[in-house]
Amino acid sequence: MRTTLTIDDDVAAKLKAEVRRTGKALKAVVNESLRSGLLRRQQRKAREPFRVRTRNLGALGPGVSLENIGELVELVDGPERR
Repeated sequence: MRTTLTIDDDVAAKLKAEVRRTGKALKAVVNESLRSGLLRRQQRKAREPFRVRTRNLGALGPGVSLENIGELVELVDGPERR
């Protein structure tokens, strides 16, 4: 099939570099690159969406609040941690 494509400058530069590196014709390099990219897209599995699993921390005890992280770190690690 013959067709006309407009290729971005950065892609054209990479194709030309590949032509120089391999010694293959531009047509062959373009076809190989397209095949490779299309195959990778087909093989890519649909990823499962990331889910955050929550846990109930229960009661932390009287006077303990989750709103002050520094206070919690000091409670767990001791005052020398700071």
